[in-house]
Amino acid sequence: MSWTPHTAPNRGAEAAGPASSQVRGVSDRRLAAVVGLVSALVFVVLQPHLIDDTYITLSYAKNLALHGHWGLITEGTSNTATSPLNVLALAALTVVLRDAEVAVGLLFVLTQVLLVLGLRRIGDRQGLPSWFAPVTMAVLTLNPLLISSVGLEIGLGAAALVWLMVFAAERRPLAVGVVAGLVALIRLDLLVLVAVVVLARRDAFAGLARTLAGFVGVALPWFLFSWLALGSAVPDTLVIKTLQRSWGAWSFTNGAGLYWEHFPLETVLSFLPLALVTVAGPVWLVRLLRGSVADRRLVPFAALAVGGALHFLAYVWLDVPPYHWYYGPSIIAATVFLLAWGARLRARAGLAAGLALATVSALAYASPGLPRDFSPITSNHATSERYRDIGQDIATIAQGRTVHSAGEIGALAYSCDCAIVDLFSDRGAVAPAIEESERRSGTVGRALTEVNFRFFDRSQRPMAPELVLEVTAGVPPAKALATWTIHSPWAGTQQLYLVGAADARPPKPMW
Repeated sequence: MSWTPHTAPNRGAEAAGPASSQVRGVSDRRLAAVVGLVSALVFVVLQPHLIDDTYITLSYAKNLALHGHWGLITEGTSNTATSPLNVLALAALTVVLRDAEVAVGLLFVLTQVLLVLGLRRIGDRQGLPSWFAPVTMAVLTLNPLLISSVGLEIGLGAAALVWLMVFAAERRPLAVGVVAGLVALIRLDLLVLVAVVVLARRDAFAGLARTLAGFVGVALPWFLFSWLALGSAVPDTLVIKTLQRSWGAWSFTNGAGLYWEHFPLETVLSFLPLALVTVAGPVWLVRLLRGSVADRRLVPFAALAVGGALHFLAYVWLDVPPYHWYYGPSIIAATVFLLAWGARLRARAGLAAGLALATVSALAYASPGLPRDFSPITSNHATSERYRDIGQDIATIAQGRTVHSAGEIGALAYSCDCAIVDLFSDRGAVAPAIEESERRSGTVGRALTEVNFRFFDRSQRPMAPELVLEVTAGVPPAKALATWTIHSPWAGTQQLYLVGAADARPPKPMW
């Protein structure tokens, strides 16, 4: 499967010349302005239900921007931010705006604009109708799972992958390498999609030296710094999440079934692109092998979809828990391919299908009433607003004492500005997890783990908590310093207790 750039797609507006370039520039600016305004309004609506893991990222960004410190809490360095670039971008904006929650909104808007302009550029190049970019962006934005992941690195990764497609199509090897390096800083696992998109080109290795130079120049400085200064080149979450394996009987492989039990309509709308691409993909391949010129123009989009499928299979192989945003890359890749396929082969039908899916998703989002308390798909045990209120209470009660979390730490740490500890914030607690990972791994896995943590200080000991948070729907602890009622559609109504460490009961996983 390979593809070559097309210098004259079947649109008159693409004719070469200063006049057409000027018209194109005006059109892009208008599109960017409209998308930026709409995205800002969308973020205002969804901001109240940013998920708890988003607040882990925001805590890193706030600490870096305001304290020059890389960590979830200010009391110690940690390396559990999955996306260094997301943290760095948010921190840079927070330096100016002085508020990480405002910064995440601005980054969301900028990412949306980059995404739609990239879709417009690759769509025009491959001869797709003008509606392809805005409708695809609308479908992606309103996908229940993706809108439940705002603030994480999923949207940033989507924009970067689309621009990788653009530069690959334009045969710009240095730009391909630079964007690939940015993708590595967004999420290392997205390099699976990068490899497929790049290798799907004809003469894929042309300009390889410039591509590698761009990649190394962008990615190496951070990973070298992280390896030497933070003690691991790859974030500790790789060890933490792979050790979790599953939530009982539910893993990434069958996780869609778990979400179906809690959010049936939202799950169908979220995973529908994955189901449809299993049908559309083989049909496209058969037509391609029969020499269809129209289908050859879709090769870059198909390459993205193949990369998404391989990403999905990689997570099945890793056997990790079914955190909903893990499905994001494969859903994004499938959606972009499906709308490109519809736009190229049945433009009116493709437009109608895209608008219908976006409309149903919007209605499903608004059905509980606006603003929503919870994102359409969530595995949190309370709203982030509730956790932020509790975090402020904990700051008053703890008075500088160390508090062990009950399993969800992001919004608590963000609002408390105190020593709330667990595997995500306490580097000393990671050492036993590293050792357990090495015991479970084969020879190659053990060697890679040892290299990654070559400069990790294994003599660190976990911080000794003086207070402990406990969640229970049953018998309360004998002595509690504070009690809060928490509720979510995922876990129902529970009580969150703050107790002294001496009175704490053995911890239970929240999932």
